[in-house]
Amino acid sequence: MSELLASEHEQQDAVTSAPATAVVSFPSLRVCMHVLGQGRSDVRVMRAATALSAVGCQVSIVDLESRAQPAREDLQGIAFRHVRLSPDFFSSRFKRYALPRAATIFIRSLWQVLKTDADCYHAHDVAALPACYLAARLHRKPLIFEAHEMPLEEHPLSSMSRGRRLLHHMLALLVRAMIPASDGVITVSPPIVEELQRRYRLRRLALVRNIPPYQKVARTKRLHEALGLASHVRIALYQGRFQANRSLDLLVRAARYLDPEIVIVLLGKGLGNAAEELEQLIAQERVGDRVKLLPAVPYQELLSWTASADLGLLIASPDYSLNVRMFLPNKLFEYIMAGVPVLTSALPAVVELVETYRLGQVVNELKPEAIAQAINGMLSHPEALAALRRNALQAAANELHWEKEQQSLLDLYQSIFEETKKRSNPRRR
Repeated sequence: MSELLASEHEQQDAVTSAPATAVVSFPSLRVCMHVLGQGRSDVRVMRAATALSAVGCQVSIVDLESRAQPAREDLQGIAFRHVRLSPDFFSSRFKRYALPRAATIFIRSLWQVLKTDADCYHAHDVAALPACYLAARLHRKPLIFEAHEMPLEEHPLSSMSRGRRLLHHMLALLVRAMIPASDGVITVSPPIVEELQRRYRLRRLALVRNIPPYQKVARTKRLHEALGLASHVRIALYQGRFQANRSLDLLVRAARYLDPEIVIVLLGKGLGNAAEELEQLIAQERVGDRVKLLPAVPYQELLSWTASADLGLLIASPDYSLNVRMFLPNKLFEYIMAGVPVLTSALPAVVELVETYRLGQVVNELKPEAIAQAINGMLSHPEALAALRRNALQAAANELHWEKEQQSLLDLYQSIFEETKKRSNPRRR
């Protein structure tokens, strides 16, 4: 087994660190956020919104929601303004009739954003940027763009339908003008920061990673109980969406090479037919006793489920797309917060954190046998795993928690609005 990235000295179990205290306040600043999805279920959107609300901002979110929901509602002190759509949209998204759907949703979203009184427009991801860009220009207000991923680099063009490829090309032309015109840009990983700066020469660019708020998470057996597994069975867990760019088929194919009493658990929600395809592959490989699928759990409970795993898996192929090569996904920080050691592929931003904080191991060869060998090797060394767990808990307590990370978001807002005040109140000579 290749060497585990564990610390050589014993560390005492992590204790709760004092949350970072915001040193800025924005009394009565009105922020309109826009996301082309369901805002309440997007933890990234909600973290940013509640962080701003906590320092005095009046935050409104224009999002997409089912017609079953009211057009307006308040949640956690945030005012939601929903563009209501039929339930089938949320299952098919832009896979069918991409251009007509996109045009209709854009017009309805733009109208809702324009109607929302705001001192600042904050677009979450490229799809929300055109509406916020127009609203900011028409109302002469600052524009903030938050890129949850590398813009327009999420999937290869070859995987898209003809309509979606055309939509992609249209957006690519627009973002070349809109991103550099933003007063501030936020993104989620150091490689994406570097690439955005290289492409657009931005004035203000902030790194705000997808880190959950700090909580002390106790070890559990929730996965064992849900699956009827004996308590001594070791679990290698993947949590998150089931989709093509996560290389989950490799985990299924690796299962036949696992040592006895090791089970891979895939916990999450399928994108499109991904869950059904995984079930078919599991049956085809005859590894139903070694790979288990579980549906997504409420986010508020997720870390309790995570904490019952022995190993957290993140084996996406960096060759799938530029975005995958550069991303720093939520699940990594959830594994860390729950004290679960990590097995990752050679994703630069992930590897940097794993090596810096000594959190786990990197598998460089993405073949089923190599992945299984890495899982077997890590799980066969309980003392090394215990050291990795302590490292993760210590990192979460001291450095990697939202209470500290949110300061970069608040600092960006402070910088923008200090400049806005100077422009509106020039010094008298």
